[in-house]
Amino acid sequence: MTLSRRQFLAGVGAAGMAAAGAGLAGCAPKEAVQATDGGKAAQAADGDGLIATASLNPQDYDYRQNTTDFATLFSPLRIGPIELSHRMVKSAAGSACYLAGFTKELSEYYVNFAKGGVELIWVEGEMLPAGDVSDEAMTFGRDLIEQCAAYGAHLGYQWAASAAIPTMSVEEIAQLEDAGAAKAAALKAMGFEAIEINAAGFNAGAHFLSRFHNTRDDEYGAGSLENRARFVVESIRKIKQACGDDFAVQVLIDAVEENDNLTNDATLMTMDKDVTAPHNLANTVEEGIEFAKMFEQAGCDSLHLRLGPLGNHPCQFGSDLYFILNGIEGATGYGTQWDFSRHFQGQLVANHSGAGMMLDIAARYKEAVSIPCGTVTYMDPAHAPDFFEQALADGKCDFYLMNRPLTVDADYVAKLREGRIDEIAPCTRCLHCHIGSNEMNAAMGCCRVNALTQRVMREGGPATYELPPVDEAKKVMVIGGGPAGMEAARIAAARGHDVTLYEKKASLGGLLDFAANVKGPHENLGDLKNYLARQLELTGVKVQLSTEVDAALIEQEAPDAVILAVGGLRDTLDVAGEGSVPVVDFEQFLTADMGDNVVVYGSNAQAFDCALWLTVHRKRVVMVTPSANEELDMQQSQHAQRFMTTALYALGLKVWPNASIKEVGDGQIVVATEVGTEVAVPCDAIVNAADLLPNTALVDGLSIETHAVGDCAEPFNIARAIQAGNDAGRAI
Repeated sequence: MTLSRRQFLAGVGAAGMAAAGAGLAGCAPKEAVQATDGGKAAQAADGDGLIATASLNPQDYDYRQNTTDFATLFSPLRIGPIELSHRMVKSAAGSACYLAGFTKELSEYYVNFAKGGVELIWVEGEMLPAGDVSDEAMTFGRDLIEQCAAYGAHLGYQWAASAAIPTMSVEEIAQLEDAGAAKAAALKAMGFEAIEINAAGFNAGAHFLSRFHNTRDDEYGAGSLENRARFVVESIRKIKQACGDDFAVQVLIDAVEENDNLTNDATLMTMDKDVTAPHNLANTVEEGIEFAKMFEQAGCDSLHLRLGPLGNHPCQFGSDLYFILNGIEGATGYGTQWDFSRHFQGQLVANHSGAGMMLDIAARYKEAVSIPCGTVTYMDPAHAPDFFEQALADGKCDFYLMNRPLTVDADYVAKLREGRIDEIAPCTRCLHCHIGSNEMNAAMGCCRVNALTQRVMREGGPATYELPPVDEAKKVMVIGGGPAGMEAARIAAARGHDVTLYEKKASLGGLLDFAANVKGPHENLGDLKNYLARQLELTGVKVQLSTEVDAALIEQEAPDAVILAVGGLRDTLDVAGEGSVPVVDFEQFLTADMGDNVVVYGSNAQAFDCALWLTVHRKRVVMVTPSANEELDMQQSQHAQRFMTTALYALGLKVWPNASIKEVGDGQIVVATEVGTEVAVPCDAIVNAADLLPNTALVDGLSIETHAVGDCAEPFNIARAIQAGNDAGRAI
């Protein structure tokens, strides 16, 4: 099912809605919301059946044209002594490999970026512990740098100092600066060519710059801009003195701040001192520019500019999270909503679903200083070629700091340079790759699209980044053309097997089109489908559409191996008296005729996406689920889950966990709650979004090699489905 943008906004599908309404702060509705239909302006006003939330931050998705030759993107750039042939830089984020020590996985993680054409790679600060650099670290670093240099890549290292700045003595501050300079000298001896001072987020450098965190009253205190910048300025000078001008220093700062936690609860962000007005203590663009001038004068070679929400760390580097909720663009994760025409001084590029958000602010910094300025947050030239090329050509910034697009596809730069843009695996901006602390990240973090990221060389994951060629080519039948099936087919074929994929529908993608219509354009699910389909072409997979496979067809084709990827079965919803209230199948809720009061049965990610869509379309939604409270929406990344739940709860969604529908009456249901009470809930329709069940009957009992992948084996989410498909394609 594919819906036009106009149908989306008219209430048939969900896209670019609005975000004010019951429970959401800062949401004065406007008369109408601007939207697009294939790039043509359309109006989606209150009368279109949407809540008022869309009118706050209207989105224009007509920014993805591709007519450029990337002349500026692939032009030379100099950062201090480092000369690059293009403007795409790997930022210091995304790897939890270092938690296992100096492993082959850690080394190959970075070398793959160099192989793929990245010429400046920033390494996370946690890779090397504080204090003296050990002999083991020195040996590992030199080997890593040598391997990357073989492909023309330069390595820099991010230094993020941590300290309780209000209680530090001046001598201790000097010692911290000296430690940074000593680390820089050791890094230079190792072969690193640059260091980045992380003065953003919650690090010591950021705390000194901040009027919110910095409560000192001496020469390092908040009394003047010079005092606040002193720690970073002195660190730059000491690093330059220790390493010389042939060692680059980059400074990362929050280029503009805003307080997203409007409760004024300072304990959420600092334990230093009770602060009563954090909202008014956020740094402005003008303050940041003055800091940047001081950094340049001290010897800084380049700037890394990012967003600075005070209470939500992922949104400091992944600010496109603000657009992950289709219909509540600008949700903060605190149950409130930004008005991007006012918040962050109204200077963000906030109408392209988070792409290039910082470009206009970066342009102000670039105008004020003469050193290169780079910026971050979904800087993805393959996603919107003309848009990102023009920003560089217009001088809004000098380079793009990128992480997620590169971890999804380490060959990104090479493919883009060679004109193979349709072969680049797309980032779907789900933030599964960044889960909580680093320890959690190592155990749980993964990429939705790249089945290798943070899984390779680990228990249960692929043994190598490389695909092992087959010893003997087999005839492989893949049944099902969703993400799991397409991934399994492309991997098996790339290894050398003779693969045919069978799909009962007339097109590939499984539920990706449906999911895209529910979620809207933000997660690039259409791009994911197109990428996987293109991979089937490139690897020589034969595709049979409109073909439903049964036991007879399997016997007729006589494959050596079968990969089953047909999706799960929806659990039934049997309740007494259900005839008096219609039960709507999940895949029909977009077009079903329902009244105002809708009960969503289930609490998986599909159920929450459904609840969001219905809420935005003015339904009063109640969720009833047999699952426990801690299991709600667990298939999404914890960041997406936080945004989803806080926004929906603020808009009035009521969830009954550990509950059941005891009976259905005329226009209502009775919920049996977890505490033993019964609650009558108005209900005009029930959407069955119950958890999926395994669906492997087609291959049960087959005497040949079989693999069941995705929801038909272990229903969960797209990430797990693609992982299972990749593993199966490698196993045959």
